[in-house]
Order: sequence, then structure tokens, then C-alpha cells
Amino acid sequence: MNEFAKKHKAIVVGSGFGGLAAAVRLQARGVDVTLVEKREKVGGRAYQFREAGYTFDMGPSLITAPDIIRRIFESAGRRLEDYVELMPMDPFYRIFFHDGSSIDYSGNPVDMKRQMARFDEGDAARYDAFMEAVRLIYGAVIEDGLGSRPFDTIGSMLSFAPRALRLGALKPVSTFAATYFNDFRHRFLFSFHPLFLGGNPFRAPSIYAMIPYLEREQGVWFARGGMYALVEALAGLFIDIGGTIRTNAEVDEIVVRGGKASGVRIGDEVLRADLVVSNADVAHTYRDLIAPGERGRWTDRRVEKMHYSMSCFLLYLGVRRTYPRLAHHTLILSHRYRELVEDVFDRKVLPDDFSMYLHAPTRTDATMAPKGGESLYVLVPVPNLRSGHAWDERAVEQYGDRVLTFLEKWGLDGLRENVEVSRAFTPRDFESELNAFEGNAFGPEPRLTQTAYFRPHNRSEDVEGLYFVGAGTHPGAGVPGVMLSAEATEYCIASDLGWSEVRSEPAAAHARG
Repeated sequence: MNEFAKKHKAIVVGSGFGGLAAAVRLQARGVDVTLVEKREKVGGRAYQFREAGYTFDMGPSLITAPDIIRRIFESAGRRLEDYVELMPMDPFYRIFFHDGSSIDYSGNPVDMKRQMARFDEGDAARYDAFMEAVRLIYGAVIEDGLGSRPFDTIGSMLSFAPRALRLGALKPVSTFAATYFNDFRHRFLFSFHPLFLGGNPFRAPSIYAMIPYLEREQGVWFARGGMYALVEALAGLFIDIGGTIRTNAEVDEIVVRGGKASGVRIGDEVLRADLVVSNADVAHTYRDLIAPGERGRWTDRRVEKMHYSMSCFLLYLGVRRTYPRLAHHTLILSHRYRELVEDVFDRKVLPDDFSMYLHAPTRTDATMAPKGGESLYVLVPVPNLRSGHAWDERAVEQYGDRVLTFLEKWGLDGLRENVEVSRAFTPRDFESELNAFEGNAFGPEPRLTQTAYFRPHNRSEDVEGLYFVGAGTHPGAGVPGVMLSAEATEYCIASDLGWSEVRSEPAAAHARG
């Protein structure tokens, strides 16, 4: 065990995937870690609820880059496979376009080129060239550690910028895809991924273009029992190696003494610590948990001037019948795709039409719903609360009704009459349940001016001993991103406290219960 680490106490605020990963990594280093969570269960955005036999993951619905997750377990001397079963998906996504055409997107190059050739043979012929181009970006982000190391100096940005320019990684993802593909379907296929991270594909940098390569190389996966099974696996691992979890414990203040984080206040109780790691919304952390006098750089004005991601309207439907037309992950696109994106991100208006994502996990795991049923999760991108939309009870009911009408017309016959469970989650819920500033769903928007060095850093610039993990910091949102943020934050802490980079697997002495 690292004797120097053993002397330290840490508090991790928030138990999303980033917070859980950071808690495991620090506990495995020998730090005495307490994880505190506002809600009654751990999970953050990766929450889950069950009703009438239906199981609903409320946030992330897929796993890419399982090797990143595997490293968390290995840091504690354990195996991922001993805690949770990952199930491969094929296809990764089924995408329906406005003209009625569809593509089953997968990691099989032969099948992808066959499908693409139906619409443009030249595009199919350029598939390999595109994958080779994004492989180089993948090499920079994943293999060379851009995502897993802090990006908090001008020098790091200046050293990466020439390489990024050579790779085309700073141009918008949609522009990058358009240099290889002519057909609108293929341009969408290889540029939509920033939407899963709260980004606008027409301005998010092409660092995110490496995701199709990542998916092809490592697959797309689902956890048996739902994504919450991975939450439970990480929480179980953390407890197994000696960590402490406190739920129903909302942090009211990060206590700062002499410019250094010294703990947190929960109501009238103060928990002392040598360092604090926040997995809470980064804007909420700075604005609401740290006194203004302790913040020289991240003032309220600076926080409020950042661009935050869009939000989501989520509808969870327990349906007593199945819809074979749907894959595990299905995307339905409006004919107004680009204009709709601009409505949501820039004009901050609620579009009249829909582009949406549907999650039908029974395609992979039949236990997620009663036999013959579906536990559907419908996600519609909507503006964050800067739009001024009320999202009161009546507005939620009306919008949910519009979604059901659209889906029935699209092809889910008899949907309404077969719904047994219905629950909505809106931008107001992101704000109230998750303390997400402006009801954002993914933290700061991943645009060029808010990427890498320009994102809130893993190590606070204002408060010594305060660190960040999760979607709000480097490298960004998405399950791989927040897991990598825990690596970057651990690196910061190790550097600040003088730890060796070599692990001695301190958790090995603990037996799994």
C-alpha cells in the first residue's frame, strides 16, 4: 500500500460513472475515500427505476471502449468480468432516415460497405480511407493518452495543435465526414456521435470523429440487467476495497480554508478531508458550493458565459407488446435534421418536428421487461432552460402526447393502448434532480473553444486540493469520456501528492464478498 496515500482522506461528491471511477482509483491507491450522493441510490445520470416488471436505465444506454472500464477494475486488482457481464450488440444502431430508407450501422466493414453501396458506391469505396483517417485521431486521443491525462497547460495545447491540424481534428465533425462521403445518410452515419455527448455535429471538433473507429475496434456493448448493473459493479468494487458510500447526503458547501479544500458540509455536518473530487455538475460546483471570495477565475459571470449542452426530453414507456422494427438502439431522423439541430442548440426553440433516439434493451436482454413487452426509452433533444420553456406539468403532458402521436404514425401501431408504465424526465428534472445548470444534459457543450485546455480543468484553478471528474471536465461526456476523466484526475492528484505511478495493488488484500 502507498504509505503516503494512506495518510489522506478524500471525499468524492456525486456518484455518476466518473465519481465511482475516481473513488475506486483513489481507494485502490490507499486513500480513505467517502463517496457522498444527493439521491437515494448511486448512479447520477446513470440511474435506473423499475415498475410493474419493467426495468428502465434513465441515462447512458451503451458501452464503448470496455478496456477503459476494465482498467478501473484492474487498478484495484480485480476483473471486470467478475462483477458484471457485458453483452455485444449487432447492429450497433438502426438508423431510419426521413425518406424511409434505413441502415443498420455495425462494426463489420464488409456489411457496412454493402449497405452504403446501395446509396453511393463511391462512398462505400471511401469507407476504408475514412476509417484510416480517424484511426490516427484515435491514436492521439486514446493510445497516446490525450484523454487520460490532464490538459491544463498552454504548453499541452500548443504541442497538440500542430498534430491536430495535420489530422484535421479541429474541423467540425460534419465537415470531416463530408470530405469522404457524398450521400446524406453516410455523412450522418459518421458524424452524429457528438449528439450522444451533448455536441452539435456541425461545430464539434473532429476529435470526436474517432468514435466510429473506437466502436469498430472495441464494439458496442450492454450490461446484462441494464446499464445500472455497471453502476452496481463499480459501487460493489468500491465497497469491497474498503470505500464508504453515503446516499441521501446532498453537499451544501465545499469547505475552503486558506485557499485549500478541507472537506464538505452536508446540512449541519462537516466532513473533513485532505482533498475533494467533484463529480457534480461543474457549474453547480463553482456557483453553488464554493464561496465567491474563493473563486478568482471561475466567477459566476465566467460560469454563466460558458455554452452548455442541449437538454433532453426523456419518455420511459413500459409497453405490453413488442416492436420488431426497432433495434436495441434506433435513431429516427427528421427531414430538417440540420435545422432542427440549430433550433435546439442555437435558436433555443422547441422544434415542431422530431429527431429522436429509442432504446429497446429487450433486443439484447429479455429480462428488462415482462415476457412479450418492451421497456422503451425515448430521447428527444430539446433546448436547455436558457430557452425559457416552462416544462410545467401541462407542458410535459402535451409534449409527451406529441411524441406518442409521432411514434404511432411512424410505425409503432397501438402504442398508446399498450402502455402500462409512463414516466417523463425533462430539463427541469435535470436541473432539480441532478443540479445541472440550465438543465443541461451533458455539461459544457463540446465545441472547439470548450475542448481540451479550454474545458474546466481536472485540477481546480481556484482551490487547492479540489479536483473534477465527469462530463464537465476534460475530456468530456459519454461513458468512456467520464471514465478517462477519472484517470486524468488521478494523475493530477498523484502528481500533486508525489505518488509513484507504479501501483502495488493495495486492494488485493480484500476478499470479494
